[in-house]
Amino acid sequence: MDHAAAHSPRATAIDLRWLLSVVAGGLFALFIIAASPVPFPSASLFLSQQQTSPAHAASSPRPKDLPPLFVDAALSAQARPLEPAAPSPPRFAYLISGSAGDAGMLRRCLLALYHPRNHYILHLDAEAPDSDRAELAAFVAAHPVLAAARNVRVVEKANLVTYRGPTMVTTTLHAAAAFLWGEGRGRGADWDWFINLSASDYPLVTQDDMMDVFSELPRDLNFLDHTSDIGWKAFARAMPVIIDPALYMKKKGDLFWIPQKRELPTAFKLFGGSAWMVLSRPFVEYLIWGWDNLPRTVLMYYANFISSPEGYFHTVACNADEFRNTTVNHDLHYIAWDNPPMQHPHLLTHADWDGMLGSAAPFARKFRRNDPVLDRIDAELLSRGPGSLAPGGWCAGEVRPAGSYNRTEGEDPCKAVGNAAFVRSGPGAERLRSLMTSLLSEENFRPKQCIVVEERNVQKNRTEIDGRA
Repeated sequence: MDHAAAHSPRATAIDLRWLLSVVAGGLFALFIIAASPVPFPSASLFLSQQQTSPAHAASSPRPKDLPPLFVDAALSAQARPLEPAAPSPPRFAYLISGSAGDAGMLRRCLLALYHPRNHYILHLDAEAPDSDRAELAAFVAAHPVLAAARNVRVVEKANLVTYRGPTMVTTTLHAAAAFLWGEGRGRGADWDWFINLSASDYPLVTQDDMMDVFSELPRDLNFLDHTSDIGWKAFARAMPVIIDPALYMKKKGDLFWIPQKRELPTAFKLFGGSAWMVLSRPFVEYLIWGWDNLPRTVLMYYANFISSPEGYFHTVACNADEFRNTTVNHDLHYIAWDNPPMQHPHLLTHADWDGMLGSAAPFARKFRRNDPVLDRIDAELLSRGPGSLAPGGWCAGEVRPAGSYNRTEGEDPCKAVGNAAFVRSGPGAERLRSLMTSLLSEENFRPKQCIVVEERNVQKNRTEIDGRA
C-alpha cells in the first residue's frame, strides 16, 4: 500500500500529459476537416439512404430538401438505373375449329395466321374423319418451321359439337384450358390474348400488324360484341329449356326442347352478342379457375340455352366486378349479315372487298372454301404465296411489303425463323389502329360497356311477343 502511494503523483502526471496530447490531436483533426471543401455527410443523409432502400421505399419516401450527392460523371453513367425495357410484342393463342371437310381450310387459315411467337390449337370435331386429323397432324409435324417452333397442336381426341349447342362453349373452354396448362404441370404457354376462329374465318392483317397495334393496348382488354338488350332472344332462347345430346352421346343428334319454360334469371343479368371474341389471359384464367362461383354457375345455366356461345362469355364478363370494365364492345370481325333478324352471315366474295377494308377489322367471315377472294387477300394484304406462311419480321429471309410482288416458286423468305421478336408492320396496322382509336374513344368505350337496359324495355319486348303469339 505504501509503495503504491509513493508513486501515484508521477503516474498522475504521465496520464495528464497523454490526455492533453490526445485532445490537441483531435482539435487539429477537426480544424483540417472544417477547412476541407468536401462536405461531411450528415446523419440525416444516411437516414435518407436507409429509408430509400427497397425495404422502406414504399412507406418512407426520400426527403425532398436534401441536396443531391456529387458523383463523378463517369461513375454516374455507370450507376444510372437502366430505363425499363419496352414491353415485348404480345402473343396470341388461337383456337381454329372446323368440322367434316374443313381440314384444308384449317391448314390455309393456320398458314395465314402463323407467327412463331403465337400458339395454335386446331380442332376438327368428331364429325370429321380421323384421317383428316391424322393428315393435319402430319402436315404440322413435317413443316420445318411449325415443327421446330412446336407451337401448333392438333386435337387428337375430338369433341362432338352441335351447332347452336353448349358443346361449342365446352370446346372453347377446352382449348383455353389447354393453353393455360401448356405441356403439363400447369406451366402454360406465354400468351396475352385468346382468339377463337372457325375454318370459314380469315385474317385481313398480318400478325405483325396485330402485334404492333396490340402492343399499345392494356393487356386486360376483352373484345366482346355484347348487349343486355337481347329482345326476342330472351323469350325465344333463354326461357326454353333445350338438351344437347352431344353432351352424353357418341353420335351427334339434334337439339330437343323441354315443354316446361323457365323464368329469366335474377341472380345475374343476361348479355348476348357475337360468338367470336378476343379474350385477355386474366379473363380466361377466371373462366377456367373461377375463384368465385360465377363462371361455373353461368355455365350450368347456359347448358340448356340455345346458341349459348353467343351469351355465356358475355354474361360472365359483364356480371363480374373484376372484368366488366375491361370489355370493348366489338368482336373485331367484318361480317355481312342478312336482313333482320341478322342470324345468318352472307358468304363474302370480291364484291365485299371495299366493305372488308373499310371496316378496319383484323378478321372477316364467312368465306366459302378456297373462294377466289382469299387469293386476293393473300396477295394484296398478307403477301402470302400459295402453300406458304404469311411473312413477317420474324422471317430469316428478306420480306417485301404486302402486295409489292408475286413470289415465284421456291422463293420463300420464311423457311427459317430469324428474330421472332422483330415486328414489321404494314398498312394493315394503320387500319387496325384507326379502329382501336375509335373503339377506345370517349364516345365508344365506357358508354358501350356492359350497359344494362331498363327493365321496362325488356317487358315491352315480352308484351310484343305475347301479342303476336
